[in-house]
Amino acid sequence: MDTPPASHPARVPFYQVDAFAEHPFTGNPAAVVPLRAWLPDALMQRMAFEHNLSETAFFVPDGPGQWHLRWFTPTAEVPLCGHATLATAFVLASELGEPGELCFRTASGLLRVVREGKRLVLDFPANPPRRSHAPPPGLAAALGAVPREVWKGRDWICLFDRADTVRALSPDHGRIAGLREAGVAPGAAPRVIVTAPGDDGVHDVVSRYFAAAVGIPEDPVTGAAHVQLVPFWAGRLGQERLVCRQASARGGTLWCELRGDRVRMGGHAVLYAQGEVLLPAA
Repeated sequence: MDTPPASHPARVPFYQVDAFAEHPFTGNPAAVVPLRAWLPDALMQRMAFEHNLSETAFFVPDGPGQWHLRWFTPTAEVPLCGHATLATAFVLASELGEPGELCFRTASGLLRVVREGKRLVLDFPANPPRRSHAPPPGLAAALGAVPREVWKGRDWICLFDRADTVRALSPDHGRIAGLREAGVAPGAAPRVIVTAPGDDGVHDVVSRYFAAAVGIPEDPVTGAAHVQLVPFWAGRLGQERLVCRQASARGGTLWCELRGDRVRMGGHAVLYAQGEVLLPAA
């Protein structure tokens, strides 16, 4: 981990971006905080808690055309986040004037983002799930419905036959936060993806994402879920290109493609707010 400076600035820039959104108030909002050098981890975590968004992205310069990028939920740092990466790329390209391909050094390796037309396209490592016959006890009861199949990638993936079932779920988020996996330390509760085939002639895949254990009862649009869903559905549907809809209340669309062991995810972003964060004295 890079060493934080002995003192920090009194003010830092702040942007709030709706990612995987074509209009304001849709998609997944993320806070983006450009830095010249890292702030102390505890301060960045407090800032993420204060912002109260599913993720706050912090980045520092890391060489020509490259930045070191980290993501924090209100309660924890996470190793991968798609929508906040898209939001960061949007800020760099549209607000800070960075041209060409953007490269981010992260806990999940090097992640690249390019602009294709009006969309920004993320290039992430795929995480193909495997069929599981031993889901966490109480999973179906927490969801309020019994999935047809359960798979395991980084997260648990619950397959349903109908998109209407996925859209209508009203899970018990407290019970989801209390789920336990065999062999996993207490406190590391599972995160759950529910998914079904699309039913509107436009979207190939419908999903939702529940992660109350890390302070996100339902994430509006989740890039990290789609690095698991795209290889799952590409094999199941026999097609490498998929239009995916995350059916949260805000909703968002991802134009995805499986390329070998990589997943490309395209989407739009909209700037909602910008200003400064006033930091407490070091």
